[in-house]
Amino acid sequence: MSDTSSLVLWIAGAGVAIVGVLIVAMVVVRGRRVPGAHVFRASRWSRGNHLFPTQVAVTPTSVVHYTPEWFGRREQSIHMAHVASVLIDTNLFFSNVLIESSGGASPVRCHGHRKRDAVRMKELIEQFQTAYYNAPRAKPADSERR
Repeated sequence: MSDTSSLVLWIAGAGVAIVGVLIVAMVVVRGRRVPGAHVFRASRWSRGNHLFPTQVAVTPTSVVHYTPEWFGRREQSIHMAHVASVLIDTNLFFSNVLIESSGGASPVRCHGHRKRDAVRMKELIEQFQTAYYNAPRAKPADSERR
């Protein structure tokens, strides 16, 4: 083989390696955990979560479902006052969580969570809903009463 052809092969191989490293880095960065105290990440071994695992953040005011994509992300949120029900479907290895809204929007469907994470999601939602509905409401100002 001539020096020119081996140089071309070496450059092509280096280019393929660089592209591979960039793809792996993008998958790692896009799949990192979103910030928050109560974030539940699906397993990469479950259906639909191999590259970019879906995540659910439960906050005192809402439930947010994040799905990273190659460019951008898909995000769906339901206010805690509009969560109608939480369904946990436990399979052999993973649990699926369905969070339905009372507002008529499409439900949040999460596949591939560990059973204890699914149960903890449901407990947090019920805890935050109880706190939301038991919180004292602000009284309207005098000008608003008239």
